[in-house]
Amino acid sequence: MTNSGINAPRATEKRLQCDPAEIKRAIALLFDPAGIVEVRIPVHKQRTISGYFNDHAKLAKEIELAGAKYRAAGIYYVLNSIDPALLARAYNRLEDYAAYTTADNNILRRRWLPVDLDPLRPAGISSSDEEHAAAIERAKIIKREMSADWGDAILADSGNGAHLLYKIDLPNDADALAFVSGALADLDRRYSDEIVKVDVTSSNAARIWKAYGTVARKGYSIPGRQHRRSRILEVSE
Repeated sequence: MTNSGINAPRATEKRLQCDPAEIKRAIALLFDPAGIVEVRIPVHKQRTISGYFNDHAKLAKEIELAGAKYRAAGIYYVLNSIDPALLARAYNRLEDYAAYTTADNNILRRRWLPVDLDPLRPAGISSSDEEHAAAIERAKIIKREMSADWGDAILADSGNGAHLLYKIDLPNDADALAFVSGALADLDRRYSDEIVKVDVTSSNAARIWKAYGTVARKGYSIPGRQHRRSRILEVSE
């Protein structure tokens, strides 16, 4: 018996790398040029890699390098505005086994209302092409139908599902939490079903979000459930 069937998925993983241009594009679209960004890479329960950046060129480079070095299930960043004092935790670098990460009370303002649409499937595996396509299509429907009330949204591919990002500018307080929670709950009632689910847990201020241009690596990359790059699909003029 040969081991080609076992090794083939790993060979597929090695060929798929981060997209440096997409990483830079996403950072420019999502963050204030002078803003502080935390990158976070959950490896396992005892190990989280984290770093804080105000140098966005360094931020993009470290995300790219982390994709090749750690090959983790996902690389993430915090979308909302962070207290600049947190730079002192890991200044423009990634810290292995980080003792602290951004908490909700470290957020100064909410800049995004994030909507995560995930196809229903067993935990710990990548979505199939059909599941992935269903999530993207559901996000397009929400984007179109909610545009009159919520304005336009950035549409993105998370690698396994779909994202919508609505621009907001709110203080980090109880009213803002209630607003975002209510918005997600409303989308869940209207658009979730047994195929695609709106994640109602992404309402907290310090929510981490997939770093676009990086690879989503849940489980092994096998035929029918391959790993994919995350990317931004549509941006309003």
